[in-house]
Amino acid sequence: MVGDLKTVVLVLGCAANLLLVAGILWSMFQPERRVWPPIHSTGAHKIVVWGLTCVGFGSAIVLALLEWGELDFPWIIRWGLGLCLIVLGNAVVWSGVMQLGMAATSGDEGVLRTRGLYRFSRNPQYVADMAILIGIGLLSASILAWPVIITGVTALALAPFAEERWLIDRYGEAYRGYLRTTRRFL
Repeated sequence: MVGDLKTVVLVLGCAANLLLVAGILWSMFQPERRVWPPIHSTGAHKIVVWGLTCVGFGSAIVLALLEWGELDFPWIIRWGLGLCLIVLGNAVVWSGVMQLGMAATSGDEGVLRTRGLYRFSRNPQYVADMAILIGIGLLSASILAWPVIITGVTALALAPFAEERWLIDRYGEAYRGYLRTTRRFL
């Protein structure tokens, strides 16, 4: 029974993340028909994007709990590095949400932010989300969580490439200057 649950959660998590990857790749290569950032942000669009994101993260967490300690990671890796990535990642994500705003985080057009966390990275929330996922994998030492984590990190790493053209269109030379002075990730 638990094995079946693990399989279902693994498939759901990977499928959700791969759908995000597909939408991001579509947006990169078909920017006039992109899905991220949305051409017209609607409630339904936000439900789909946040739903897939929550399924991806939730699946990683469920698998982490179901398979706690399956890999033989040293204590310092699990509790030192893994927990640290989760805590710091959450602090950065929620700080970024407060700076950028929930609407802009969800794909609505907002104001170009270049201060605070955004002076160090053009995408601090994505970097922090990647850290959280990797931290979950390290802390839990779960085997089956890693495919979900890897597909989730892939979606998060690709997302800025779909956004940059949209940001140039919205903010023009101000964003081009920001591109020249601030790194994409770290």
